[in-house]
Amino acid sequence: MTFAKPLLALSALALLAAPAVAGDAAKGEQVAKLCMACHSLTDAKTKVGPSLVGVVGRPIASVEGYSYSQSILDYAAKAGAWDEAKLDSYIENPKKDVPKGKMAFGGVKDATKRADLIAYLATLK
Repeated sequence: MTFAKPLLALSALALLAAPAVAGDAAKGEQVAKLCMACHSLTDAKTKVGPSLVGVVGRPIASVEGYSYSQSILDYAAKAGAWDEAKLDSYIENPKKDVPKGKMAFGGVKDATKRADLIAYLATLK
């Protein structure tokens, strides 16, 4: 068994690897001020964009009554629901995943701020 030792070593390294750093929801509430001009953070009300209440885990492009672009509808068909990874990518650069989407926002480039924002969005129920 020549592969047993390397596999055992890789398994041990995987167990010792540091977990991903979770965002700070309190700090994320401050970052969320960037979103408030276009999105509701307190209720299901649609503004320029759909409400962000319940966005984490919600199917993409699923807020009833909001007129989504074809670009995000196409993205939703293949991507499913907003999880932390999809939100992270989208918030970093909305035009990367949804090139012809309506969101006229340049994104949050700082990974820590995005993690904080997503942690805050996860508290919005």
